[in-house]
Amino acid sequence: MKFFADTADVAEIADLAATGLLDGVTTNPSLIAKSGRNFLEVVKEICGLVEGPVSAEVVAPDHATMMKEAAVLRALAPNICIKLPLTIDGLKTCKALTAEGVKTNVTLCFSANQALLAAKAGATYISPFVGRLDDIGHDGMELIQDIRTIYDNYDFQTEILVASVRSPVHVLAAARIGADVATMPPAVIRQLANHALTDKGLAAFEADWAKTGQSIL
Repeated sequence: MKFFADTADVAEIADLAATGLLDGVTTNPSLIAKSGRNFLEVVKEICGLVEGPVSAEVVAPDHATMMKEAAVLRALAPNICIKLPLTIDGLKTCKALTAEGVKTNVTLCFSANQALLAAKAGATYISPFVGRLDDIGHDGMELIQDIRTIYDNYDFQTEILVASVRSPVHVLAAARIGADVATMPPAVIRQLANHALTDKGLAAFEADWAKTGQSIL
């Protein structure tokens, strides 16, 4: 499974990229707004920090303007992935950009039917929002399973990018199902490494080592 950081915090991205565990980045208008910086400047800086795809979202509601905005975003860096809303205009734009060889990420997916449409439009990634479905009493992972089944049935190449990830539990469940990517806040990526028994074991090792009075350096 590939890990994407869902953030516009360049310091966080740089720190995670240094681990070698980061495969890409996803952003959205809300995350950019939190940074308080210029949208295009932030996206371009992020593209320079990671080799993998960086999803940058268009904000126009209509196909014609989406295409114009996509052209501006594509010019920022070669690893830009155009993020599009799951609307008819968004799908139309997805089809057009895919035909030009541009990577696309169709976002705000909440049903298997929507995911089917995105795959038919040639999306590189589909972003189902599991956390937001959980928030309204649905099981977000059921959607991931449905999409996995449908995509496998028809050999669609669109990758399932699990979004709105709230905890390591979501990551584990998505990995079991066979999702291709999980995008998550930096804090959740770090939580994946945490375990109480690991901490306990390290504390014991450190205490025993201190008793020896030795030093490796």
